[in-house]
Amino acid sequence: MGAGSQEITLKDKIQEALKGALKRQQGVEVSTLRLLLSEIKYAEIAQQKAADDNKVLDVISKEVKRHRESIEAFRQGNRSDLVAQEEAELAILMGYLPRQMSRAEIVAAAREVIGAIGAKSPGDKGKVMSQLMPELKGKADGKEVSEIVSELLAAR
Repeated sequence: MGAGSQEITLKDKIQEALKGALKRQQGVEVSTLRLLLSEIKYAEIAQQKAADDNKVLDVISKEVKRHRESIEAFRQGNRSDLVAQEEAELAILMGYLPRQMSRAEIVAAAREVIGAIGAKSPGDKGKVMSQLMPELKGKADGKEVSEIVSELLAAR
């Protein structure tokens, strides 16, 4: 096999980062990446094949969502120690996602899909979301996209 004959996958990058974190004794990074690789492994077992970058992005997005929910719950419970831990782990995970879209970029993408499918009312939200989310995969938080689509459809 010549150099460059095999593309480095997102999973490979995460495994390399874990090796580096182990060498540098970065506890939070080690535990976060180990958990992430474990979740990727579960996804591979469930689909009975190796995870491609899209599947890895799904897993990362799911973990990001879980961390955001935990942060919210810990804030409400006045557990700033746990908030800090979750935020540190979230920052590590976010490093493996594509650049996150701004609100303005999400609004523009949503308007484009709404126009393309001719959505007229909040009842069309499902159709809009099913078209929009694959396009924004890993680049925007689903909850934020959902709120923006609801706002845009309510204004019609």
